[in-house]
Amino acid sequence: MKTNLGWGQHYIWLRYHELPPHARHNTHIILNLDIPAGLTVQNCRAVLNQTVRRHETLRTTYHFDLDGDPYRVVRPPGPCPLVVLSAEKDGTAMPAEVVERLGTAEFDLAGEWPIRVVVITEGGEPRRAVVVLNHLAVDMWTVTELKREMWASCAGVVARRPTAIEPVRHRPSDLARHEASLDPAPALAYWEKEIEGMPADGFAARRRPGPPAETLRASLVSPALLGAAQRIAARHRVWPSQVHLAAYTALMAAYTGGPSFDHLTFTGNREEGPYSQVLTCMFSPLLMRVDVRDDPPFAELLARVADRFEQAREHAYVPYDAVVELLAGKGARLASEFNFIKQPTLESRARRSRITWQPAADTHGTDTYVRVDQWLDSVVVAMNAASSVMDADAVERFLRALETTILTYDATPDGLRISDVAALAGFAPAPPPGRAPGVGAVPDPEAVAALAAAVGRANGLAGVDPARNYAEAGGRVLRIPRVLALLHDLGWSGVTLHQLTGGTPLSTLAGQSLHPGVRS
Repeated sequence: MKTNLGWGQHYIWLRYHELPPHARHNTHIILNLDIPAGLTVQNCRAVLNQTVRRHETLRTTYHFDLDGDPYRVVRPPGPCPLVVLSAEKDGTAMPAEVVERLGTAEFDLAGEWPIRVVVITEGGEPRRAVVVLNHLAVDMWTVTELKREMWASCAGVVARRPTAIEPVRHRPSDLARHEASLDPAPALAYWEKEIEGMPADGFAARRRPGPPAETLRASLVSPALLGAAQRIAARHRVWPSQVHLAAYTALMAAYTGGPSFDHLTFTGNREEGPYSQVLTCMFSPLLMRVDVRDDPPFAELLARVADRFEQAREHAYVPYDAVVELLAGKGARLASEFNFIKQPTLESRARRSRITWQPAADTHGTDTYVRVDQWLDSVVVAMNAASSVMDADAVERFLRALETTILTYDATPDGLRISDVAALAGFAPAPPPGRAPGVGAVPDPEAVAALAAAVGRANGLAGVDPARNYAEAGGRVLRIPRVLALLHDLGWSGVTLHQLTGGTPLSTLAGQSLHPGVRS
């Protein structure tokens, strides 16, 4: 059965294709589950097969047609992809090696179900399961429901009694048909008004000319942040996520020097409605704009963040690609993303705060990405930053200042203002603006022709003006993965999905980024 992608899948579809193949595992959701005593491997296999039979999202593949539009195909029920491994040193592959391989390998969207399972046995008895899920198929709400259902099924097998599981009332294909009947124009009008006031580049004061060399990656583990954020949230009757979002907003505004800082955050889109219980990926990014030009106290900033989040959430149920096209039409750049995830089953066992650096990686996506995970015993703040907008010192200062801001406000709630937050961070002054990248460069005519041809073919356009950006030239954002595939087939590489969603003219992109690759 062939259906459209759901609106909540548009962001992940683009995000997955935005990343290079070796980094696409960053979109995976990996679960480590204890298996109840008394189950056999055959029992585990039966529970998994029943789960994928009930939920079409776990046996769906993803494609794009010749026009470049993505679509889903629901596959018939069948055995769940399962690998059984022994934890004993018996000459077979060790579980850690296989789990690492399955957890880091990209999904073949068109040929592979979005679920992989490893069952690890000890003494022949299943003890633990590792489940790797493609984010296109599930969001965190769906994951919680799947875990609850599988646990109930396992408990029923152990107790040798039938398990009462609620029937599946609506499927992702039903949701897609419902969304096809909706008019997103009223909500998009809200976003268009918001975008009107955005600067073209939120990091303009900090951006160094030329392409970024790499993405810097670091994370902060802080046991103290957990209690402090929860106390502040209770005091102001907001969510702990909004406490972190307020500190993030203050620090980014201080770093960029803007009267506001525009970024993406996320909402679940699981409000009451006929299809709110569908097991699929339904979350959406939403654009946040919070004005701080009057140097408000942190309490006022927190109130503004909570209010702006609710306003944005009310208009969040739209196709994400339509918002990106509005941004591109205004020449605006999506600079940063903030994400908050509760993971109460994880714990760090850390006794004090520490910062850990990961190896730098290729730059893809927005300039910065900050993810705050609320674990059982700590808060983990991970940050990715393009080296063109933040150096290592700025990244470390940002992480430490986010912790210090929240701890300071928890202890002394009356004296903290946005200017105080900037002082806590102590960011180095912005460098003088450099020459814009690409000025004076002559684009390779063959590269320009190749990019224009791919854009035209993927979007069914008779002609493409390379002096315009992708959206202005008539390109649809959801079709960019098809554009990149066509470029690869023509023997060209280098242009990224994120670059095509921006305001840079196609001819400039071709001159700066496109280079001969390997022809398919």
